[in-house]
Amino acid sequence: MALKDDISWRTIVVYIAVVLCGFGIIIQAAAVMTVQGSKWREMASDNVPVKPVDIAPNRGDICAADGRILATSVPFYELHFDPIAVDGEVFQQNIDSLAYCLSAFFKDGSKNFYKEKLMQARKSKNRYLLINKRRVNHTELKRIREFPIFRLGRNKGGFVAEVFDERLQPHVNLAKRTIGYINSSVEGGREGRVGLEAAFENELKGEMGEGIKRMMSGTWMTVTEQEPKDGHDIVTTIDVDYQDIVQHALKSQLEKSQATDGTAILMEVKSGDIKAIANMTRGKDGSYSEMQNIAISGAGEPGSVIKAATFIALMEDGFVSPDDTIDLGKSGAYKFYNRTLREAHGGLGKVTVRQMLEKSANGIAKLVFDNYKEHPEKFVNRWYAMGLDKKTGICLPGETEPFIKHPKDKTWSGISLPWMAFGYETQLTPLQILAFYNAIANDGQRMRPRLVKEIRNHGEVVKRFDTEEMGGRICSRKTLENIQSMLEGVVEHGTARNIYTENYRIAGKTGTARIAKGGKYVSGAYRASFVGYFPADDPLYSCIVVIDNPRNGYYATTVSAPVFKEIADKVYSMAYVQYGEPEYEEDKSLPVCKDGLKKDFVTIFDYLDMDVDGLRDVSDSEWVGTLSDEGENMKLEPRRVDYSTVPNVRGMGLRDALYVLENSGLKVGVAGAGMVRKQSLQPGSEVPKGSYVQIELR
Repeated sequence: MALKDDISWRTIVVYIAVVLCGFGIIIQAAAVMTVQGSKWREMASDNVPVKPVDIAPNRGDICAADGRILATSVPFYELHFDPIAVDGEVFQQNIDSLAYCLSAFFKDGSKNFYKEKLMQARKSKNRYLLINKRRVNHTELKRIREFPIFRLGRNKGGFVAEVFDERLQPHVNLAKRTIGYINSSVEGGREGRVGLEAAFENELKGEMGEGIKRMMSGTWMTVTEQEPKDGHDIVTTIDVDYQDIVQHALKSQLEKSQATDGTAILMEVKSGDIKAIANMTRGKDGSYSEMQNIAISGAGEPGSVIKAATFIALMEDGFVSPDDTIDLGKSGAYKFYNRTLREAHGGLGKVTVRQMLEKSANGIAKLVFDNYKEHPEKFVNRWYAMGLDKKTGICLPGETEPFIKHPKDKTWSGISLPWMAFGYETQLTPLQILAFYNAIANDGQRMRPRLVKEIRNHGEVVKRFDTEEMGGRICSRKTLENIQSMLEGVVEHGTARNIYTENYRIAGKTGTARIAKGGKYVSGAYRASFVGYFPADDPLYSCIVVIDNPRNGYYATTVSAPVFKEIADKVYSMAYVQYGEPEYEEDKSLPVCKDGLKKDFVTIFDYLDMDVDGLRDVSDSEWVGTLSDEGENMKLEPRRVDYSTVPNVRGMGLRDALYVLENSGLKVGVAGAGMVRKQSLQPGSEVPKGSYVQIELR
């Protein structure tokens, strides 16, 4: 009995001891978490590397008027490797294969080079080895993830892909300078430097998030503490199709005339919306690209295009009317103090005021001098009243201030008044001249040029920019009707007779001015301009074309006017879709669509309730082409896409072409808009993965 009691007593003692020990552990744990918590957390922070980081938001897109992307941020990846995370046996068995794959992919080092690099990193315990300086896109990343060792993932394969955004313009050079670009900021981040990227930096950039980078198991892990806010999207007024037309027409003429640079702007008359804006400068290699926004910063003496403003002043003050006859003499020379002004093509004799504008007579200087020499400020104030002394206020940074000389200026001289009459001793940008002519087309009302319509966030409109009138009308209705009629005469009977067409009416003015540098006119340096609007009887668009230093002829008649005509012809034919039916018989045949995914066509045709032939013939095809038959049906035909070689993407739209080419491992450059017409790599050819292919859309 005594033995039994002794055992029971000992059991109780042990039980009590265990319970007390448990309570002690609980109390100590509570003390560590509360009383001693800050102490231990501080020690942990000292031993585990932690650093604060900014988490970048997604930068907003810049879009065309119809929503097509003009600039967007695309993720690219920087590749790192932690060889210590890989099992030793796995590392030894697969290191050769991995080195071979990296060598074949990047093509900047041999297999042995990469093997030595990886083995050295393992030996030195480098847990964050930069595999290659080149960043890869998402398609390339998917391939690399399948390499030996890397396919085991981050924890067992040591593969780390850090994501970075890079700014791309899908349409490459379309309105490149106007869209702008981003670059490194003073603070070390990225910010818009020119164009819309700079003008709307605050809206596009979003708000930074906050986080920390902590070393976990030898690998830096980012922990988000405050989510970033994505930037807003900017919706512009630019029409991608019109932009392509304007840019192509300008570039072709620059190449033909071997000019130093040029600009062309297309504006919607009623709204002031800029539908296209192209700026081209010749580089050292002779090619043309967008280096500066000449449209808003390239101020110069406008030459004869300003004569419309001069005649408006003369008519508003009652000095002349269109049918008045003026005797300009037969010599073609006009004396102003110690300077002589001459007509470009000899004396004109007796002409009407209307003919003076049509023939671009420099005798306009005589008219202005005779009527305003006693009160020159009256003439200048007329120009001020038309808004020629004011900036357009376009949202882009860098617009040059116009310069309209005043009699009180120190540089005013006896010849300032007559020389201003035909476009000298004054400075205007191409956009400022266009805004004036747009007012003539728009019943005399000046409109502020609008380049951005809306700011959106995930599809929701955050801010809307309405059309804006600038001051009152530039002149009386009678004068406006007179100048409109006279500008039509320039094309029908005058210096721009070479662009006359019976299909629609054009109104406009040529201008050829000498270019001064350092206060002196340079021999052989000219600025050729044509500005006007169409159709003249019901204006839809105004347009200006300015070309500097053309080598093969310098008169605006043969240099700038033909570019205007090419733009007007194409834009006018396309505008019928929006503004009305053409007068010629409508073509009712079905169009040939862009080639693409079969499922997309089936969805569209079902929605439109259209009959489709050939569905059974393409039952096994993912990609199809389309043909319209003699009736009202659309026919599908199979289209083969081979991802193992260079695919044929001719006839496809941009989205499908990019999908096919990038999934074939190719890097893609894009020019133009519409349907793919050309591709730089021959379809069916075998080229290394990562090769560059340029596609041309039209």
